Amino acid sequence: MSTSALSPTDEQDRRALAGGYAVLAECWRQPTETLLEDVAVETLADVDPAVRDADIESLRVEHARLFVGPEEPKCPPYESVYRDSRDSVLGPTTRAVVKWYQTYGLGLDPDWPDLPDHVATELEFAAYLLEHEDVETCEQFLDEHPRQWMTAFLEGVRRETREPYYRALAELTAAAIEQ
Repeated sequence: MSTSALSPTDEQDRRALAGGYAVLAECWRQPTETLLEDVAVETLADVDPAVRDADIESLRVEHARLFVGPEEPKCPPYESVYRDSRDSVLGPTTRAVVKWYQTYGLGLDPDWPDLPDHVATELEFAAYLLEHEDVETCEQFLDEHPRQWMTAFLEGVRRETREPYYRALAELTAAAIEQ
């Protein structure tokens, strides 16, 4: 089915899903006051009302503990860690994701300090595909990449997090990639 064959309702659903992927991508990045006030609370509080009590400093500490370090992160947010090996980054899986981006004339923002197979980048790309390509193309990307690793990643986040914010974010992300 091409996007021109979509009914107005299907088109609205596709755009809403694209917007949802974009919001989820933003939520997986380093928390900011703006994100917490404008996006996260409204999006995640429906899953867990305790998200409304989140404070930015606690979320930043938890973000570092789960995804960055200084010790080994509890839940590395990179596809290659789950599919290639725990010690592998910029390997075959990362190159495959980059090839997807390049196929659509996209590259990483020079200000983005992370790897191309980061959870946020892959979700942002899924949003792009839904906005600019047909649904089947997005489904193919989801099947080849996010659905191959995010379940394990999200289970780890649910298990390891101390913050309702990240538990709710994992729940919403799981629901979105399975749609």
